[in-house]
Amino acid sequence: MDVIGRYRLQSKIGAGAFATVWRGYDDDLDVDVAVKVLADNWSSRADVRERFLAEARLMRRIASERVVRVFDLGELPDGRPYFVMDYVGGGTLAEVLANGPLDPADALWWGADLARAVAALHDEGVVHRDITPANLLLRPSNRNESGGGTHRIVLADLGLAKRAAEASGMTQAVGTPSYMAPEQGRGDGGFDERADVYAVGAVTYALLTGRAPFVASSITDVVGRDPDSSPPSLRPLLHDSVGEVDEILARTLAYRVGERWHRADTLAERLEGEAYRLEQEAPVLASLRTTVGDSDQAGTTVAVAPEVRQRRRGWLLLLLPVLFVAAAAGSWFFAGR
Repeated sequence: MDVIGRYRLQSKIGAGAFATVWRGYDDDLDVDVAVKVLADNWSSRADVRERFLAEARLMRRIASERVVRVFDLGELPDGRPYFVMDYVGGGTLAEVLANGPLDPADALWWGADLARAVAALHDEGVVHRDITPANLLLRPSNRNESGGGTHRIVLADLGLAKRAAEASGMTQAVGTPSYMAPEQGRGDGGFDERADVYAVGAVTYALLTGRAPFVASSITDVVGRDPDSSPPSLRPLLHDSVGEVDEILARTLAYRVGERWHRADTLAERLEGEAYRLEQEAPVLASLRTTVGDSDQAGTTVAVAPEVRQRRRGWLLLLLPVLFVAAAAGSWFFAGR
């Protein structure tokens, strides 16, 4: 299959249980596109087919650059539906995490950026229900936002997303266990936007540590968690610079819904404040502690984004003249004696 509709297929981006996504090219518009095609073994299931089409319609209605936009819909000769989306060329957050945890300040900036994206989705009255690193795309950006980063987080894969009014009545437990809020796992219909807020906290924790905050291989693990438990402290990673990070993430990842932040943009503000504080408090210490190849106390290598390395080089370049003058003065002093 080299062509779908007017779109020339170039490579497979990813494949899941229900669909395959291809990178394609639209010769008429002269742009790259992403084409999502329903899997052949599900095409005869009316309920799965309708959910696939509902995802396309929902993504089309959301008018935000923070969510991948659908602009075409069609059907293959064999009857399988497909829809065409904007191509977001920066990879996924899962690919970033494959290299290990991020620099702490950078992880918090990206957590805040994710919270902003989720807030935009909630403003449209939609709950995502499956926020994981694999469903978060990175759009290259020239804007000096999110701590000076070169990418923005874009939400994708809204196959489980629902209107907020509908989500509160859902009784099926769906999602990815490591990033799923407990009330979502119970499947009793008692969840709202705060389930997505929980997932933002879980992704942020993974960006900081390289692992999810709680071990959960099944929905039973999610639901059976101790209601009074908190994620492991980040003090071993941040030392005396931990500030309010532990408190913020403990509240975000609270088992009980009422103890969490109600709005994603409130969480974004708190994460941004801590990211800024970390950058201002100890930029040189951070560069020494998390240089590529160093390890945290758990033995995991810390991955440093290119823009972070650039900031650190700037600090070191500023320090070099000071060190040179100090060394010259010391040499002159001792030579004089």
